[in-house]
Amino acid sequence: MPTLAVLQFNPVVGDLSGNARQIIEGARQAHAQGARLVITPELSLCGYPPEDLLLRPKFIEACQQALTDIAQALADLPDLHVVVGHPARATLDNSNQRTRSWAVPELLNAASHLTQGGVVGTYAKRELPNYQVFDERRYFVSGRDAGFGPLVIEVEGVRLGVLICEDAWFEEPAQAACAQGAQALLVLNASPFHAGKAAEREARMAERARASNCPLVYAHLVGGQDEVVFDGASFAVDAQGQLMARAASFASETLLLALTPPSTSGGAVGIQPGPIAPLLDADAEIWQALVTGVRDYLGKNGFPGAIIGLSGGIDSALVLAIAVDALGADKVRTVMMPSPYTADISWIDAKDMADRLGVRHDEIAIAPEFEAFKQSLAPLFVGRSEDTTEENIQARVRGTLLMALSNKTGAIVLTTGNKSEMATGYCTLYGDMAGGFAVIKDLVKTTVYRLSTWRNAQARLRGEVEPIPERIITRPPSAELRPDQTDQDSLPEYDVLDAILQRYMEHDQSIEEIVAAGFDAAEVDKVTRLLKINEYKRRQAPVGIRITHRAFGRDWRYPITSRFRA
Repeated sequence: MPTLAVLQFNPVVGDLSGNARQIIEGARQAHAQGARLVITPELSLCGYPPEDLLLRPKFIEACQQALTDIAQALADLPDLHVVVGHPARATLDNSNQRTRSWAVPELLNAASHLTQGGVVGTYAKRELPNYQVFDERRYFVSGRDAGFGPLVIEVEGVRLGVLICEDAWFEEPAQAACAQGAQALLVLNASPFHAGKAAEREARMAERARASNCPLVYAHLVGGQDEVVFDGASFAVDAQGQLMARAASFASETLLLALTPPSTSGGAVGIQPGPIAPLLDADAEIWQALVTGVRDYLGKNGFPGAIIGLSGGIDSALVLAIAVDALGADKVRTVMMPSPYTADISWIDAKDMADRLGVRHDEIAIAPEFEAFKQSLAPLFVGRSEDTTEENIQARVRGTLLMALSNKTGAIVLTTGNKSEMATGYCTLYGDMAGGFAVIKDLVKTTVYRLSTWRNAQARLRGEVEPIPERIITRPPSAELRPDQTDQDSLPEYDVLDAILQRYMEHDQSIEEIVAAGFDAAEVDKVTRLLKINEYKRRQAPVGIRITHRAFGRDWRYPITSRFRA
């Protein structure tokens, strides 16, 4: 019976030669360890999601050439079979395909079987997701519509059916593979992370294995790609849905699996128990997703380091802790920019945290620039009292200074706004929103506090100094843009605000449903009104890491100009 290898690796979108090299090297190493079948994740050859690169004919041609190169590079291993995920033209020559022509060639989300130096079979994804971050119907035609049937490959006497991600969430694709004699299912995946998704995947795949009476191997991507993160944790279940092996979360590794003969005549093929890496708890998986997102966004885009405006508040403190875990202290720089309203404890706590983490820390007082702006505008503001205009000037001075440092050094500015602020517009365009990557954009404020407490607890468990000074966690939150300001001068308490936001924005509950659940009608009206009127700000915000099933960005596509409220 064959040994399988799942290549759980971190591709870079568009780096076809680099991704092909990872597949070739991984396949060779797996073969040396006894594997005769190697499985890669969905679209692993080009990276996921390639988005409108798929509309470039040269990109598709280059993908096809890279696929050929992989097959030829492994031709000296004639007993090795490799399944590679890649995009392909729907006119791809394949024995399973009916003759069909289009005025414009359409594309397939495909998986090809490579052996003995060539491509010997291709499967095309049948179920194309078009919800949340997925937009596959923009690019791909279903393999069902393109005339592609099941792909069942035989390795050392075992017949294995190939599926791609969403296919395994539906009955028909697996049934079709089993009807063609599949004794086990191979599922290639690129499933973006959100909190709790790993356990959900395993439960659904266990159901599919039981319904098919086939063991199932789930090959998953790992790494960050712009706002989405892939968490790895590839796994295998037997025909009864029992977990038999699991790769680590948020790590590149090869998972080796040995198939075993049926226990009885006509019984299902088995899977020998293998290593089972633990799933992370809720806070640990969010932390690792944020760390992975920061590390890969900077690393894959070539930024030499990160700059953070450190205020002495909880949001910038959490971003700093994440950045140091992701990049190392030597690649992170903080800047404290006190205004006339900055409390002494803010700059004291900011410096304390920078010292604890060993990052470079600078201070630039913004009072001279703030006064210069006010003097320049004074003739135009005659007769008008100070208001949020002056508050925003302070934020914009800070944004200008941070972006100047970014331009001079090449390091990227990490913004520090959270989901609660982004939802309600409690942020300043070209001020605290200025920067290149929004690390905690998808964390509501209550989660910001919870993760900060969790990170300190992890440090204590390891016998390390807590990275975030306790006073930063316990003091009332404030933007410090006017005397004695606190966030709750303008917003409901965060536990109430976040609960309303999660119900309305993440779970699509109506205003009436939220009020019926016990929330104050005036507060619900205020929060949902702020959410609607600040869409224009969010459209101009930096990309940020998605950690919930409904994040601002690809998940949230509301019009800026709209008069509908409900």
